[in-house]
Amino acid sequence: METNKDKAELRADRESEELQNDREIVIAAIKNHGYVLKYAIAELRADREIVLTAVRENGFALEFASAQLRADREIVIEAIKSHGLALEYASAELRADREIVIAAIKNHGYALKYAIAELRADREIILTAVKNYGYALKYASAQLRADREIVLAAVENYGYVLKYASAELRADREIVLTAVRENGSALEFASAQLRADREIVIEAVKNHGYVLKYASAQLRADREIVLAAVENYGTALEFAGENLKADREIVIAAVKRNGCALRYASAELRAELER
Repeated sequence: METNKDKAELRADRESEELQNDREIVIAAIKNHGYVLKYAIAELRADREIVLTAVRENGFALEFASAQLRADREIVIEAIKSHGLALEYASAELRADREIVIAAIKNHGYALKYAIAELRADREIILTAVKNYGYALKYASAQLRADREIVLAAVENYGYVLKYASAELRADREIVLTAVRENGSALEFASAQLRADREIVIEAVKNHGYVLKYASAQLRADREIVLAAVENYGTALEFAGENLKADREIVIAAVKRNGCALRYASAELRAELER
């Protein structure tokens, strides 16, 4: 038997469906929040005026447009003006359009991810992308991840992307120094030779003490470097040379930063400081 509750829910569903079918209501809604295009019926998601209004308010509304309108150049341009990452929802043909891809990455460099392979091997496009958003280097062609100017621009913007540079450039002192100054974590991806470079390691641990972990064994036994590391990140004491875990000044500096660092001190110092 149909209850009053069932009737009310059915009536609400019908009213909701009627609202989603009402062009005037949908237009009013998307002017306020373009993403609600998601809830419009298929016919209205294929309505050019409605979709254009939606993507101008929120580029990501492009995801819910009909396939035909996701291949509409004007609509896609308006969507990526709103947010470059809306390129993801453009047709394959338009993701292969150089002008559109450049417009998208100027808005957000990470949009490079959605460009076709040919354009991810385009030097001008990659340089534009990494200057806007260094992490875009991840999606560049192998050849361009070995391009010194491009990699330097990328690590200046976001040091951690040293991870995606060619092996040769991860052994380039200027590039690695630039990377660790921007983000100490980049030290992990430097060549073994540069992880034994005192200036580079000092810059890295000043930025993030934890990366003492990636320094050479010799530098993890360097008092100045270890002190700089634990002052930045107390539990970096874990990666210090055994002799420095018994160094009173270093251990005290570490536990001041983070009391949990005490567990990495030598047994003798730990016993003394726990008293």
